[in-house]
Amino acid sequence: MTPTTPISKKSLLSAAAGLICGTAALAQSLPTVSVSGRSADTPAQVGGFGEIPVAKLPLQLSLISSERLMDAGISALSGLTALDASVGDAYNAAGYVSYLKIRGFDLDNRFNYRRDGLPINAETALALGNKASVEILKGSSGIQAGTSSPAGLVNMIVKRPTAQPMTVLGLSLRERGTTEASLDWSQRFGEGQALGLRVNAAAAELMPQLRDAEGRSHLLAMAGDWRLSPDTLVEAEFELNKQSQPSQPGMSMLGDKLPSAKDFDPRINLNNQSWSQPVVFDNSHASLRVTQKLNADWRAQAHLGVQRLKTDDRLAYAYGCTAADGNYYADRYCPDGTFDMYDFRSENERRNSEALDLSLAGKLATGSITHQVSTGVLLSRFNSRFQKQAYNWAGTGTIDGKAITIADPSLTDENTNRDERSTEFYLRDAIQLSADWQAWAGLRHTRLERDSVRTDGSRATGYTQNITTPWLGLSYAINSQLLAYTSWGEGVESEVTPNRKRYGDAAGRALPALTSRQFEIGLKAGSNTVDWSLNWFNTSRPKWADLGECSDSKPGSCVRRADGIARHQGLEAQADLKWAGGGLLASAMQLKARREDSADASLNGLRPENVAERSLRLQARQDIAALSGLQLQAGLVYEGPRAVLADNSVFIPGWTRLDAGARFEQALMGQQLLVWRVGVDNLADKRAWKESPFQFGHVYLYPLAPRTFRASLEYHL
Repeated sequence: MTPTTPISKKSLLSAAAGLICGTAALAQSLPTVSVSGRSADTPAQVGGFGEIPVAKLPLQLSLISSERLMDAGISALSGLTALDASVGDAYNAAGYVSYLKIRGFDLDNRFNYRRDGLPINAETALALGNKASVEILKGSSGIQAGTSSPAGLVNMIVKRPTAQPMTVLGLSLRERGTTEASLDWSQRFGEGQALGLRVNAAAAELMPQLRDAEGRSHLLAMAGDWRLSPDTLVEAEFELNKQSQPSQPGMSMLGDKLPSAKDFDPRINLNNQSWSQPVVFDNSHASLRVTQKLNADWRAQAHLGVQRLKTDDRLAYAYGCTAADGNYYADRYCPDGTFDMYDFRSENERRNSEALDLSLAGKLATGSITHQVSTGVLLSRFNSRFQKQAYNWAGTGTIDGKAITIADPSLTDENTNRDERSTEFYLRDAIQLSADWQAWAGLRHTRLERDSVRTDGSRATGYTQNITTPWLGLSYAINSQLLAYTSWGEGVESEVTPNRKRYGDAAGRALPALTSRQFEIGLKAGSNTVDWSLNWFNTSRPKWADLGECSDSKPGSCVRRADGIARHQGLEAQADLKWAGGGLLASAMQLKARREDSADASLNGLRPENVAERSLRLQARQDIAALSGLQLQAGLVYEGPRAVLADNSVFIPGWTRLDAGARFEQALMGQQLLVWRVGVDNLADKRAWKESPFQFGHVYLYPLAPRTFRASLEYHL
């Protein structure tokens, strides 16, 4: 099947490149605009270089504020795919964990997420109601992570007490009646306002467009700070959140046929059996951070974070099918639209994490060269504890969602408990060589200790590994507003050969660390009228493959080793254009992702599944002079075709989604303010397959959500 798209790919990308790159020239003819809070001037924790603003760093970062998330109606990390062209869907089912990819690589939810800079486990539903912003690092993650999937990190910044008193009451309505009420309150106390407290609370009844997926969510978070002295700051916070909601199984291929998205109702939920139960995410997070200023140039910091996750993962799970003619389709549904339904239940899953970061940062000089140095050690521990799980055939389902199956919650399948301890030593240095030239260097050494064992005590594994990941950069200030840079870095992933008989004596042994490498070159510019960047990257990552007959009935019949690489090369362009009363945020990515150097020549040159080679994001805003306080907003999301199968024989077409919104600020007595928001997502009610993840050895298809209305009100007291 040949990939198709409803609009011209060349014309769209040419227009995008012209729009984004042309903003620099357009800015020369625009009047100067006074803009506060420019993201380019803002430091980013995930960048790893302290107070140096994003515009001066030799890497690509996106900073997305809570206000921007609210304007776009985004309440989960999966919504970030609508705001940045380099961020894509990786397996985003309603009611479940958010899975993202950056530059075509899937992020690992165990290792690629941060909370105020500390590592967390993202195998849960993470709340955004108490987050001030989300930072997205696009590029080699080895500078910030001991082990992680290549191409990026996501860091969530917790809301902290504000300098001025604040009370904001919120009420929102969306979808088929999802209703949420929220509170955001901040106050300072004591002599010299030394104590600060911020409280975020929210409760929602969930009535999504997806049928049979009603649920609820709750959030309570508190953050406090104590200015012990001008040189000492103590910050503490905790967060409790819970979400209970049935999740969404994916659609699939019907035999060799790709079903038409136009003929599939995106509101159908195949998890609609009378015995279906919700997935429950019950989470708690807490942290303590002490920052001590040592002198005018140096500061020390100790930052401790604790995370406790409890999950009841339950699903009427559609997987493969046994056809009437006796044929078995292992990775798709039957041609007649039937599939095997399984009763899956993994309850009382526990994932516990602790992290302690001890750091020292400051400035020093060696002759005429100045350094901004940060160094420290990150200690982290993680363990997961599970019970036996149910994974039992329950009957035959149908894609119209009308089939009735019978529950079988018997605990018949073992799970795997894991323990991990890591110690990471790091050193980063921003070296000012001259007025225009700056060098950048980073080094992280990680010692890993990992163990796993099945819940019945079988298949135990354990290993230790030492890993070092370097990172280098060089930047040149062409003028006060234009920066050229290049950077190179490594990332590492670590795993063990599965402890199965098929691997013989190698079973359970650590594999050589998978080292990914990335080279990047780019331009950055910033002014009061436009911030823009243009960059090219090249990332290579080894691919593991199981070679041989690979049967447990024949011990030693399988070998796991590196077999070629996945190479992702791409061109990214971003722009934030501002004018009096309005602006345009735009990003585009052209990606060439290919398999190379495999021993199986038929795989070389193929595209990975579920990766779009072209993507575009536009968000426009314009104040309406005729009605003070009114701003109109519009958004466009374009995704190119995606491969469904590894052999590239089937593609889902590209698609374009249009969104619209409005924001109205209404001043009341004194300092009181009402902020009204309304929006329509998927304005044209476009029908399309949004993504095609090949997950758990199975082809899945997720539809674009239908036209969705939303409205909210904030009351600023």
